[in-house]
Amino acid sequence: MPPLLVVAGALVDRAGLVLMHRRPPGKHLAGLWEFPGGKVEIGETPPAALARELAEELGVSICDSVFQPCGFAHEMRDFSPPQPPRGIVLLLYSCRIWTGIPAPLEGGELGWFAIRRIESLELAPLDRVLLGQLRAGFGG
Repeated sequence: MPPLLVVAGALVDRAGLVLMHRRPPGKHLAGLWEFPGGKVEIGETPPAALARELAEELGVSICDSVFQPCGFAHEMRDFSPPQPPRGIVLLLYSCRIWTGIPAPLEGGELGWFAIRRIESLELAPLDRVLLGQLRAGFGG
C-alpha cells in the first residue's frame, strides 16, 4: 500500500510568529500542537491540498503558488483493524501571504508563537521533526 501523503503549513506573520494548531479532544493526538494541514486527496498536488485544507480548517484563502517547501517527515503508523500499518509522509510548506484571519473552524485552539517558543509546546511527533527543519530554514 502506498504511503499516506499529508501536508502542513507554517503560516508566518509579519513579526515572524508561526501559527500552530492544538488538536481538539476526541481526535488522534488530542491536546498536542501541530502545523495545520491534512491529507492530500487523489488528483491533488500537495500545494493545492494544503490551500484546500487551510481554507477548510482555518478559513483563510491562499494561492497554492506562494507555498515554499521547507521540510518533510515520515513514519509507519498502525491504524485500526482491518487496515494494515501504513507509511505516512508529511510535507511542510511555509507561507507568508494569505487572506483572512485564521480561526479554528474544526475545533481545537490556535496560537501564534516565536519559533524558539514552539520547542516548549507538546508537539505531535512528526511536527517536532518538522520544527527542526523549519528552524534550520529560519537560520537556527
